Amino acid sequence: MEKIKVAVIGCGTIANDAHIPSYLKNTEGGEIKYFCDIIPERAQKAVEKYGVGKAVTDYHDILSDPEITAVSVCTPNNVHKQISIDFLRAGKNVLCEKPASRTFDEVLEMQKVQHETGKILNIGVVNRFNTAVNKIKQLIDAGELGEVYHVYASFRSPRSIPGLGGAFTNRDIAGGGVLIDWGVHFLDLVMYCCGDPQPKTVSGTGYSKLGVNMRDYTYLSMWSREPDYDGVYNVEDFITGFIRTEGPTITLNGAWAQNIFIPEMYIDFLGDKAGVRLQYGEKFKLYTTKNGMLVEEIPDFVMGNQFQNEINAFLRCIRTGEKLPSHIDTVAITAKIMQALYDSSESGREIAF
Repeated sequence: MEKIKVAVIGCGTIANDAHIPSYLKNTEGGEIKYFCDIIPERAQKAVEKYGVGKAVTDYHDILSDPEITAVSVCTPNNVHKQISIDFLRAGKNVLCEKPASRTFDEVLEMQKVQHETGKILNIGVVNRFNTAVNKIKQLIDAGELGEVYHVYASFRSPRSIPGLGGAFTNRDIAGGGVLIDWGVHFLDLVMYCCGDPQPKTVSGTGYSKLGVNMRDYTYLSMWSREPDYDGVYNVEDFITGFIRTEGPTITLNGAWAQNIFIPEMYIDFLGDKAGVRLQYGEKFKLYTTKNGMLVEEIPDFVMGNQFQNEINAFLRCIRTGEKLPSHIDTVAITAKIMQALYDSSESGREIAF
């Protein structure tokens, strides 16, 4: 099997926690040739840590390398679009981390170039490769839940704003707050399980309440980085929304920070024959009736590594040409809904398509 040479662009947390280890363990003949990061020490550290590849600081230097077939874009959101487009136009296949980009217009630009070049552009909506999520989708597709008429998503945590004052809380860099960071996973998971139905109307409101006075924000720990009190905080730390689709209605509540100190990270699928509650990142319970009884079932199965599944599928689709569920064409629907939630919040009205 001929090796698929890979470049990893951005050597931060998601690259080291997910992409790089998965490429090193892949089953589809992928091999990392370059680690690229604008911070030279990060790229060099990756070379030394993993014992493969070459460190570079400017991705433009490797665009024309004919050996590179696949690229993982693991950078901040504000450069997802341009880096992905540049590699597509250079004839490379791209796996870009979620969200696809900061705005729906930017996502449409990426989609347009993908269509023009014919190269692969997949987005890192990794729950589409999660074992439990796919089991739920199989149940829905088989009619085991009956008509799924409503889905509720809760992604709420007490005090979990990442890197206060840094890239995550700067709208120009991230594009938004808890919705575009966490909500993209929950909403995209719902869309996937329900067959990616087209949205009809969207209404939402975002709040920037607990983190906006950064020096008064009380927390136990902060992921991503230590706070920068001279930085920017102009994103939402709470979001609520209601979505009508051609399939089920969807409601959501999300919080990076809230004054209820109980994390609630789950999704409820409500069908007229059965219902499912998925604990995010874990397994699920199935609720139904049999012979005049209320029945609660806890299915058991082997959970695969979703990031490994994602990387294997990305490399495989380069060889086979198959269109993955994480293709830009499907993920663009999720991006359209997120944009409408932000637009609805800013305008104070429902958005209709």
